[in-house]
Amino acid sequence: MGIGAVSDELLGTFVPIAVYWLYSGLYVALDGVGRLDGYRLHTREEAATKNVVSKAAVVRGVLLQQVFQVAVSLTLFAVIGDESGIGQKQPPALVIVLQFITAMVVMDTWQYFMHRYMHINKFLYKHIHSKHHTLVVPYSFGALYNHPLEGLILDTIGGALSFLVSGMTPRTSIFFFSFATIKTVDDHCGLWLPGNILQALFSNNSAYHDIHHQLYGNKYNFSQPFFVMWDKILGTYMPYTIEQRKGGGVESKPAKLD
Repeated sequence: MGIGAVSDELLGTFVPIAVYWLYSGLYVALDGVGRLDGYRLHTREEAATKNVVSKAAVVRGVLLQQVFQVAVSLTLFAVIGDESGIGQKQPPALVIVLQFITAMVVMDTWQYFMHRYMHINKFLYKHIHSKHHTLVVPYSFGALYNHPLEGLILDTIGGALSFLVSGMTPRTSIFFFSFATIKTVDDHCGLWLPGNILQALFSNNSAYHDIHHQLYGNKYNFSQPFFVMWDKILGTYMPYTIEQRKGGGVESKPAKLD
């Protein structure tokens, strides 16, 4: 079953990828609006000097990860799919909401522990996770810039587990993974925008994740992409404040270091 001539499985695989580039493209367009510089978490000069990887390399890295993502997604749907072609019936709205929440918790749990371990293990950090941290100043389409192995473990396998444990249908997965994609891009956008509903509703947002990308926050704020519960439970939570930057703009700063 699908929308039009396209199956839900194909839509669930490719729509989140399209959403990634469309939503990050919106932030690229906003980056050219000079009057929004007052909402940047880092200056343009910091972005130019601190990030040691080119944007072309970032695009290539993200595309490579998305190739793995497509392969795993199509394989998963092929294994669990119903050969009758009828497709799963959508459950009641309340069940879908519960599936969304379950998937969010599963994804956060998996990514917290895998992400934290990649920081604790010096070999994994040096050879795998440090690639993502070459973006000291995060930006939208760099959200999924990772070593391919990290992308497979954290994002692709984490997504598959969220789908399987929650029991959502392929059609529901279209919306869940599109939402998760938007959230991840937003967390790396590098802007603190008034009226941004995601930044207002979630404590885990662009300012929170920006703390993690800085040297003083490297051992804190591992949670992604939705909640901050595991950081708070396990003592790796570093709260932030939004302050005016000397010379203009804003910056996220740790409220305390303990």
